[in-house]
Amino acid sequence: MAEGLRERKKRETKQRISDIATGLFLEHGFMAVTVADVAEAADVSVNTVYNYFPAKEDLFLDRMDGVTQRLARMIRGRDRGESAARAVLRELRQDIGAVSPAYGLMDGFDAFMNVIEHAPPLKARLFHLRDQVHEAVVATLREETGAAADDPLPLLVGGQIAWIESAVVGYITGEMTAGRKATTVSREALVLLDEIEELLGEKVLTYAVREG
Repeated sequence: MAEGLRERKKRETKQRISDIATGLFLEHGFMAVTVADVAEAADVSVNTVYNYFPAKEDLFLDRMDGVTQRLARMIRGRDRGESAARAVLRELRQDIGAVSPAYGLMDGFDAFMNVIEHAPPLKARLFHLRDQVHEAVVATLREETGAAADDPLPLLVGGQIAWIESAVVGYITGEMTAGRKATTVSREALVLLDEIEELLGEKVLTYAVREG
């Protein structure tokens, strides 16, 4: 369906508030900027800001919405004859090889992470997001395999799959915040993915193979 005028205006307003907030946080730091400061800069009321962003942290991490379900989507979209872990490895190689900004491979990522480093509420939110990623992976594995509620394998394999992404993103984050070039970090991260795959056991690499 085509986007209606009202929906488009709401989307544009939300994006404008987010962009203005991000600029303020990058310039002054997350802790020094209030929601009232954002509202004033965006020429809207504080209530309007909260209508779009329930918490202050959402103003800076609004683009993280899709991250919690990213691995789950990769697993659900795996090819026939492909396991959950191999689907995730394939997708990660594709995105990181393409120097995707979704994994921090972009100019300015060091400034973004610097804001988080000096803001305990943002750090706490990221830890919570990691938990949500793991929970989504485990739930998807149970759904895709039909595993019983007391079967520990989805939990164990899900932890390993979530670790794959966490390890490579952690490496990329460290290298990008050190000021290195995205293309160079991308190549090194691909090598790291090969090493990660070698560390994974056969049970993990062959779990939840799509039939056919």
